[in-house]
Amino acid sequence: MNKVILIGRLTRDPELKFTAGSGIAVATFTLAVDRNYTSQSGQRETDFIPIVCWRKLAETVANNLSKGRLVAVSGSIQTRKYTAQDGTNRYITEVIADTVQFLDRPKDGGSTQKTDILSEDHDIEDTGFFPVETNDDIPF
Repeated sequence: MNKVILIGRLTRDPELKFTAGSGIAVATFTLAVDRNYTSQSGQRETDFIPIVCWRKLAETVANNLSKGRLVAVSGSIQTRKYTAQDGTNRYITEVIADTVQFLDRPKDGGSTQKTDILSEDHDIEDTGFFPVETNDDIPF
């Protein structure tokens, strides 16, 4: 089984591109994920993990996320190999996101999404819950 779940902050705004020929959307960003332990010097170490989103998820992520946002990413690890111009083999390890969940609100205070859970299969995943604004909205 190849499944990974990460929580971290974007190190930069997502970069949206489209594949040549078919025009499929692909967004990439790097997620800064703190380790669960501290080093001998008492510092918490951070891993910087490349994330790739495809299709509608890529467009939604690129349009709604920015540097510093806290997100949870669920997906799978993929490795690729290519030959560089100097003839050496290079390896890339990245996470292919199936789901991206926003864990904070944008600094401007608003969110245009009904919910902030985004997935490859569904633009917006309805959790069945809704916000209660006042006590008058409580059905009991």
